[in-house]
Amino acid sequence: ALPIFDRTTGRLRKGLQIPAADFTFVQISDSHIGFNKPANPDVVGTLQTAIDKINAMPAPPSFVLHTGDLTHLAQPEEFDTLDQSLKSVRTEKIFYVPGEHDITDNGKLYMERFGKGTKGDGWYSFDSNGVHFIGLNNVTNHVDGGLGYIGTDQLKWMENDLKGLSASTPIVVFAHIPLWAIYPQWGWGTQDSEQ
Repeated sequence: ALPIFDRTTGRLRKGLQIPAADFTFVQISDSHIGFNKPANPDVVGTLQTAIDKINAMPAPPSFVLHTGDLTHLAQPEEFDTLDQSLKSVRTEKIFYVPGEHDITDNGKLYMERFGKGTKGDGWYSFDSNGVHFIGLNNVTNHVDGGLGYIGTDQLKWMENDLKGLSASTPIVVFAHIPLWAIYPQWGWGTQDSEQ
């Protein structure tokens, strides 16, 4: 099957149309502002390309989810650059969860700038158009090469958060490290996700 988006422009392939929807959202990740090695010597330019593709959508998304590694080393100027870059996204709101690169200072700057109003180390939930969204932090107890970890406090909070929902409520859970084991040898999975 052919992809529905043209990879060079980010637009729908010619002749395709997106059906009308109550709302849409976009997920981005790993902007790594501050990184400048051969793998990606222009991370700000790469982020701007993603922003341009979001802004080229036929209708602006209701919101954007940034699923972590906003920065490379959690430095103030890296968070500043990210914040300035994302101001140009055509959307009502951007929601964040941290990646392991955002908490090299134990999460202090991340929480001050992007974690206001969250629980614990940055987890939270919100509802949009009948869908319940849960943002988890599975990097706080992460060790290089190790799996992500949600932890008892967050799991208990999530259990309580879900209690009032009906069985038919759609739920979207987002975190930085995949919640299932993609490649555990590289730490691409979350140790306690099955709970």
